[in-house]
Amino acid sequence: MRKETRTVVYDEALRIEAYRFEGIVQPFPNHFHEYYVIGFVESGQRALSCKNREYTIEKGSIVLFHPGDNHACVQSDGGTFDYRGLHIGRDVMLDLAEEVTGKRVLPGFSRNVIRDEEITEYLRSLHKMIMNGRTDFEKEEALLLLISALIQSYGQPFECGVPECREEIAKACEFMEAHYMEHIYLDQICRHAGLSKSTLLRAFTRAKGITPYRYLETVRINEAKKLLGQGVSPLDVAIRTGFSDQSHFANYFHQFIGLAPGAYREIFSDRKEKGEQYGK
Repeated sequence: MRKETRTVVYDEALRIEAYRFEGIVQPFPNHFHEYYVIGFVESGQRALSCKNREYTIEKGSIVLFHPGDNHACVQSDGGTFDYRGLHIGRDVMLDLAEEVTGKRVLPGFSRNVIRDEEITEYLRSLHKMIMNGRTDFEKEEALLLLISALIQSYGQPFECGVPECREEIAKACEFMEAHYMEHIYLDQICRHAGLSKSTLLRAFTRAKGITPYRYLETVRINEAKKLLGQGVSPLDVAIRTGFSDQSHFANYFHQFIGLAPGAYREIFSDRKEKGEQYGK
């Protein structure tokens, strides 16, 4: 079996993360992100579930996830998986969309899985420039061309990509987002939402595509990424995000992100050290 490699680079100029996974077999559980994901499959085949729809992704497939899109994937061909991905925050996407369309509105995409040679070329070229540390404006140009092509060919209002859930479910989400650092009980969420346990579980899973507990885990992991990016130690992050211990936190982080917390933190530590070295 090929040696597994996982590389993540944060591009300071573009303010986005670039992921490169090679030779991996790890499944990823049902979860969501607070940011956009634009990814490209280099090789391998996976069964992907996104917003309760099933897909087969393989060489040449492009995945487009909005913030909040629940998704999971598992290897389906007995081999390994090679993948390039970009993670783009809402604020950055707003800036890009404004540059491209003249309107400061988050874009939505009509499909979660596409095959498009033009977009593939933009995505692969941009990803390689980021991974190689390119600093010229060609990199920014490539990002704008990518977003422009995606909006032109697959754009739709953002609210169509992430539908609003009903009031009770919104209240449940609100409670977990406010108390993720605490030990939360299902009773507390139900009282806040005004639903029984069985009704909440059915309604929440139908509306969000994941269970309340998986939603809470995802909120905690997303907050953990922010803290690690600020240089907080994995132990302190585990405590501040409501995990029972560092081992529990590390296991979940690796399941969701594909990296150990310490490895993710090092991306930003290296960036800070280089900035101090050059007096930035």
